[in-house]
Amino acid sequence: MFARLLHIDRIHPNGFAEPCPIRWIDSFAMRNFTNDAIFDDTLPLADGLMEAGHRIPLVTLQAAMEDWFRRKGYLAAADSLLITEEPRK
Repeated sequence: MFARLLHIDRIHPNGFAEPCPIRWIDSFAMRNFTNDAIFDDTLPLADGLMEAGHRIPLVTLQAAMEDWFRRKGYLAAADSLLITEEPRK
Protein backbone atom coordinates (compact mmCIF):
# COMPACT_ATOMS: atom_id res chain seq x y z
CA MET A 1 0.00 0.00 0.00
CA PHE A 2 2.72 2.53 0.97
CA ALA A 3 4.99 1.67 -1.92
CA ARG A 4 6.31 5.17 -2.69
CA LEU A 5 8.68 7.33 -0.67
CA LEU A 6 7.96 11.02 -1.20
CA HIS A 7 10.10 14.03 -0.33
CA ILE A 8 8.09 17.13 0.55
CA ASP A 9 10.03 20.39 0.51
CA ARG A 10 8.99 23.96 1.16
CA ILE A 11 10.43 26.27 -1.51
CA HIS A 12 11.04 29.84 -0.40
CA PRO A 13 10.78 32.73 -2.91
CA ASN A 14 14.59 32.89 -3.11
CA GLY A 15 14.70 29.24 -4.20
CA PHE A 16 15.91 27.86 -0.85
CA ALA A 17 14.37 24.45 -0.17
CA GLU A 18 13.83 22.87 3.23
CA PRO A 19 11.97 19.73 4.32
CA CYS A 20 8.47 20.39 5.57
CA PRO A 21 8.15 19.65 9.29
CA ILE A 22 6.52 16.34 10.10
CA ARG A 23 3.85 18.15 12.12
CA TRP A 24 2.69 19.84 8.88
CA ILE A 25 2.66 16.56 6.97
CA ASP A 26 0.90 14.79 9.84
CA SER A 27 -1.67 17.58 10.01
CA PHE A 28 -2.48 17.03 6.34
CA ALA A 29 -2.53 13.24 6.59
CA MET A 30 -4.70 13.16 9.69
CA ARG A 31 -6.94 16.18 9.28
CA ASN A 32 -7.29 17.04 5.58
CA PHE A 33 -10.82 17.82 4.50
CA THR A 34 -10.56 17.15 0.79
CA ASN A 35 -13.12 14.34 1.03
CA ASP A 36 -10.93 12.38 -1.36
CA ALA A 37 -10.26 8.83 -0.17
CA ILE A 38 -6.98 8.60 -2.10
CA PHE A 39 -5.30 10.66 0.62
CA ASP A 40 -6.00 7.83 3.07
CA ASP A 41 -3.02 6.12 1.40
CA THR A 42 -0.46 8.42 3.05
CA LEU A 43 1.83 7.83 6.02
CA PRO A 44 4.03 10.63 7.44
CA LEU A 45 7.52 9.38 8.36
CA ALA A 46 9.76 12.31 9.29
CA ASP A 47 10.49 15.91 8.35
CA GLY A 48 10.06 16.08 4.57
CA LEU A 49 9.19 12.38 4.18
CA MET A 50 5.94 10.58 3.51
CA GLU A 51 5.04 7.16 2.18
CA ALA A 52 2.11 6.93 -0.19
CA GLY A 53 0.25 4.51 -2.38
CA HIS A 54 0.46 4.39 -6.17
CA ARG A 55 -3.04 5.71 -6.74
CA ILE A 56 -2.13 9.22 -5.54
CA PRO A 57 -1.14 11.54 -8.40
CA LEU A 58 1.71 13.78 -7.21
CA VAL A 59 0.22 16.86 -8.88
CA THR A 60 -3.06 16.35 -7.00
CA LEU A 61 -1.25 15.69 -3.72
CA GLN A 62 0.90 18.80 -4.13
CA ALA A 63 -2.09 21.04 -4.84
CA ALA A 64 -4.06 19.64 -1.88
CA MET A 65 -1.09 19.96 0.49
CA GLU A 66 -0.33 23.53 -0.63
CA ASP A 67 -3.96 24.47 -0.09
CA TRP A 68 -4.06 22.85 3.36
CA PHE A 69 -0.71 24.36 4.43
CA ARG A 70 -1.85 27.83 3.35
CA ARG A 71 -5.15 27.51 5.17
CA LYS A 72 -3.26 26.47 8.31
CA GLY A 73 -0.84 29.41 7.92
CA TYR A 74 2.22 27.18 7.39
CA LEU A 75 3.03 28.47 3.89
CA ALA A 76 3.34 32.11 2.94
CA ALA A 77 1.72 33.26 -0.30
CA ALA A 78 5.08 33.34 -2.10
CA ASP A 79 6.16 29.87 -0.86
CA SER A 80 5.47 26.67 -2.75
CA LEU A 81 5.92 22.94 -2.32
CA LEU A 82 8.00 20.49 -4.26
CA ILE A 83 7.05 16.84 -3.98
CA THR A 84 9.40 14.30 -5.49
CA GLU A 85 9.40 10.54 -5.44
CA GLU A 86 12.50 8.63 -4.42
CA PRO A 87 13.05 5.52 -6.51
CA ARG A 88 12.76 2.32 -4.46
CA LYS A 89 15.66 -0.08 -4.61
